[in-house]
Parts: sequence; structure tokens; C-alpha cells
Amino acid sequence: MKALATAALGFALFAAALAPPAAVAQERRNITVDDLFELENVGSPVVSPEGDWVAYTVSRTSLEDERSYTRVYMAPVAGGDPVPLTRDKQSAGSPAWSPDGRYLTFTAARDGDPTQVWALDRRGGEAFPLTDVEQGVGGYRWSPDGTRLLLTIRDAEEDDEDAKPNAPQDPWVIDRIQFKRDGAGYLTGSRMTHLYVYKIDARELQQLTTGRWNESLGVWSPDGTQIAFVSNRTEDPDLNANNDIWVVSADLEEPTDSPRQVTTNPGSDGSPQWSPDGRWIAYSTGIRPDLIWYATTHLAVVSADGGEPRLLTTDLDRNVRSPRFSPDGEWIWFGLEDSSENHIARIRPDGSDLERPVSGGLSASGFDRRGGTFAALVNHLDRPGEIYAVEHFDDGEASLRRITGHNDDFLAAVNIAETHNIQFPSEGGIEVEGFVTFPPDYEEGRAYPTILRIHGGPVSQYSHSFQFESQLFAAHGYVVVRTNPRGSSGYGQDFSAALWADWGNPDFKDVMAGIDYAIEQGWTDPDRLGVGGWSYGGILTNYVITQTDRFEGAITGASEVLYIANYGHDHYQRQWEAELGLPWEGDNRDNWERISPFNKVHEVTTPTLIMGGEDDWNVPILNSEQLYQALRRRGVPTQLVVYPGQSHGIRVPSYQKDRYERYLAWYDRWVMNANRPVS
Repeated sequence: MKALATAALGFALFAAALAPPAAVAQERRNITVDDLFELENVGSPVVSPEGDWVAYTVSRTSLEDERSYTRVYMAPVAGGDPVPLTRDKQSAGSPAWSPDGRYLTFTAARDGDPTQVWALDRRGGEAFPLTDVEQGVGGYRWSPDGTRLLLTIRDAEEDDEDAKPNAPQDPWVIDRIQFKRDGAGYLTGSRMTHLYVYKIDARELQQLTTGRWNESLGVWSPDGTQIAFVSNRTEDPDLNANNDIWVVSADLEEPTDSPRQVTTNPGSDGSPQWSPDGRWIAYSTGIRPDLIWYATTHLAVVSADGGEPRLLTTDLDRNVRSPRFSPDGEWIWFGLEDSSENHIARIRPDGSDLERPVSGGLSASGFDRRGGTFAALVNHLDRPGEIYAVEHFDDGEASLRRITGHNDDFLAAVNIAETHNIQFPSEGGIEVEGFVTFPPDYEEGRAYPTILRIHGGPVSQYSHSFQFESQLFAAHGYVVVRTNPRGSSGYGQDFSAALWADWGNPDFKDVMAGIDYAIEQGWTDPDRLGVGGWSYGGILTNYVITQTDRFEGAITGASEVLYIANYGHDHYQRQWEAELGLPWEGDNRDNWERISPFNKVHEVTTPTLIMGGEDDWNVPILNSEQLYQALRRRGVPTQLVVYPGQSHGIRVPSYQKDRYERYLAWYDRWVMNANRPVS
């Protein structure tokens, strides 16, 4: 039977067996740049109420159409072929099941209209919109009884009735501290995002919150009478990250600007989840706001009425995310970042009996549990993320059974380079973790040209996940070294905070120790080294090339180099001020200048390719232009590549292809063929 190609066939064929493609023996080939557009990115698993299906999203980038698409699928938990529920080349997201399992809902913007909540009836028929909100819907959640939807809606724009035809755009009038944001532009006006309840049968929309604050998508209490949500309701939210948990009645006749405050922590609280009896709220919390992004995020529980919270994971000193109570309330499940792995862990509400049923050499992200089924999105070094059933989870020794295989055909056609997890010493005896990816035809005892690739952040990490970039470089004949230097997440607060106001010092030592380790193991040719990264990866690359001439070629993408030039220009003013201080006060200017790679640009001899987006307000192209100008003026081989209309992330598919092709061309010119006789 033919697979569902559109929602028009509805759910009538849920149980239909879809014939798999005939297995054809084929010779494997090495990965190429174009394979970026063959990968399918799986995400957002949600289990049906009865536990026999899991819905999820699949995203794919089309080079031909110059855009990405996301479709909603579902797959039988017991095994079998997935069923596409939304149309090809018509994006949808945020799948959810109605509590009775009758509907599967998703968000989509159809025919140029704003995003609405759409529904597919399990009994058959085409998808239809559940909501009709003029300015569109941000997010939604079903009420426990299935009669209402909780919505986030941004205030509508005011119409200018006096606007003249073909009139120029109005000027941006700005009076906020946080006045710009990458991807959003200048932040003007007072359009806020508020909570609404939509009564499905009556098609009535009731606003719950109002005021000059934004609210996150909340969560229903088990009895459907209250909503817990996150909001920064301080006097000036631009000056801090003080998000708190608040509760509002779900049955208000008039919106309120005074919900009940549950948490009072000056740090950022988030991800609230009710206990099954409605008495408690589990949430994530940051208790060191002074450390900005270097601080560890902990798990906490607080009474739904407020009061002193119970911190559960401070001794663990690892980042947590997405807490969920078990149906019986005996456990809190959560995501746990530890070293280069992402586990699914659980702990008792009193903080005892920490267990990690899903752990070991993997990266588990989204998860959901209903009807006796536990499903999770799991990524491995040699396989992109897929949906897995977590089995025997109540015994504390879970096993994984793969449900989906969207990338199986791709993986069967290409050579997957082997990646090793490594640990090595850095200066002062610090242990650093990383990964080395080898060419598919790697020969033991042969030293290969090697690329040191540096992750963004800086508070981020390379994990046990499939990474296309490393596979591409390895397929091209390079050993690829990736490290998690000080500043990275996953190793505790002190490890991250070691980078505080000291960029380019401990992390430089750690990434260089990774290269030295690869040389000592005999994997790496010390005379053919390349380095590069994007965002903070580009920033640390700038530190590398100003402190050593060991690299034959470098690529710095979306990077910073002269930090004082960013003050008032990028969107990190609060973070800059916290870490380096106001540049005109006291000796603070010395902090800004001390860590600016631009002040050592006269030391650079490495041929360097410089790249970025024209409209990047995260790390403005201004920095790349300054670095390019300095290197060009000094006669260092360099080139500046600016992608038109792009912000911090390069979204246009042909630009993505162009970037990888330029990566390979630059490394081949300066690294692969370095110190080799010309024939």
C-alpha cells in the first residue's frame, strides 16, 4: 500500500504496512558536501496517550528550493514503517496528541497565513485549523480534559491608517537597554507575548495575562485549573536574566498583570512541570546569576504555593534540563549533561537515588512518556539522531530499541568515518576530553594532515553525536581533532568559569594539548595542521593564530577580534558588562583590551580565511572586516567572505554548500599540500 503523502488520507491507514524499498547491494562512497542535503534531522518525539504511536518531526534542507522543510511523522512503537502526516515541502511543527488520542495537532503556516494550530482527526479526513488568530500562534498545549488549548500569542501590530502608498519604512525609535537581537533586528515598541486559553467547541479566545512582560508557553496543572509559566517581571528585564515561575488561573474572565509568584531566585528559573497531585512544581534553576552563562543549571522542586525550594542536584554540579514527574510522582526524570554525553536520568523528589537509565556513549535529548511507553531522541557518533523506545526503564537498567531509521538509506550508501573519544592532559594536570575522527581509509602508523575544529559557545561542548562536518573533512583525507577545552559545559561550573575574563588563555592551552596528543599518538603530521571554527570557535581560532605559527591554514567564521568595537553594537551588552565591566569605568578598559586578539594581530603569519553573515548582530561582521583589513594590510594571505542577508547562522542552502566548499578548498591549499614538494 502506498505511504501517506498528504494529510488528505487522514488516519484511516494508520495500521497499514508500508512496503520498504528493495534492498540493493551498493558500493559505499565517501561523504561529499552535497550529502548535507541528504540528511534528515529527527526531533520532538511525543507518545500517543495509549502508548502505541510516537509522533515526531523530520527536517530536511532542499538545495534546489533554497529552503528547509519540516514534516510531522508518526511511527508505531512496536515496529514498522513511519507514516508522514503533513505534506512534503509544506513545513509543520510542534506535534501533540489530544488527551483522548482522537486528534494529532501541529503548528503550520499555510498559504501565506500566520501560524495556526492544525488538527488531524484519527477517524480520517484532511487537516483543519483549530485556531484562527489574526497575528498567529506562538505555541500551544492541550488542557488535561481536551476541551481547551493554552496558547502564546504576541500582541498584534497597530495599523497605521495614515500611511501613504509607497511610503518609506518608519524609522526605528529605540529606548530599551537591550535594543537589538540577532535574527530579530532592532527591538522597538511594546508588543509582548501573553497567555491565552482557547475553548475549542465554543471557539472562544480568552486572554489570561497582560502587561509589559513576555510570558513563556506554560503548563497546565493536572486538574486543568491553573497554568505555571516563566516570565521575567522585574522592573527592567533587559538588565538581568531573572526569570521566575508564576501561576495564573486558567479560568479568568479578565486578563491579569499580577499572577502569583512561585519562585524568587535572582537567577533564571525555567521548564516548570507539575507533580501528578498538583502540589509541587519541578523546574530548572540557575543559582549563580553573577556567573552568567558559566553557571551550572540545577534541578529544583518547590511547593505550587511558593516558598523555599528544594535544590536536588547542586552536589552533582552538572547541567540539567526538561524535568518531568513520573506518572506516580515517585521520580523526576530529566536530561543530564555530563562530560561529552547527554543522559536521561531520574531522581527522587527528595533528592535521593540519582540514577541514569539512559547513558553511556550517546547523546539523548528530547523524551516523552505515556501509556507505558518511553520514547527518546538519541544520537550516536556514527548515526544521526533517531527515535528510540526506552525499555525496562522502571528497573533502572534501561535498554534502547530503535523505532525510526530515516537516515538508514544514506548511511548504507556512504563510508562513515570512525570517531574515537579521547582524554588527555593539559597544562597543570587538567584532564581534557575530545574526539578524533579518522579518514575512512585510515592506515595505522601513517601521520595525516589534521584539522583542529573548535566548538562555539564558549559554554557548549562536542558530544557523542553524529557530526557532518567532521565526517566531511575525514572523507577528504584529514584527521579531525575536536576538544572540549576549559569554558566548555559538561564538566562542572569551575571548569566553565575558568574562562571568566580570560578568553584565549586556558582554552588555548587545552586545544593545543589536544593537537599535541594527536601528534604523540602518531595520527597527526605536525607539519600539516589546520585550525578553525564558527562563533566562539572562530574567536578561539583568532587567539590561536595570534599565539602560535604552528598551523599552516586557518578559517575563522563569525568571530570577534576587537571587543571594544562590539560594545553597543552586538546584542551581548549585559554579558559584556558582567564579565569585563563598563569600558569607561576605572581600569575596566584594560580587561577589554587584554583579551582582544586584534592587539596581537601583528603576530599572525597563518593564511586565514575569514567568513560571516552580513546581518549578524550576535557577532557582527564588523569584527571580521577589521581582522581582514589588518591581515590584508600586513600581507598575510587572507580572504573575506560575507554572505548577503545572513545572520549568525547561515540559513540559505546554497550558502551552506558554498561555505563547506570554501572550507575544503582553503584547507587543501594551505594544509593538505603544505610542506610537500611540487611535482
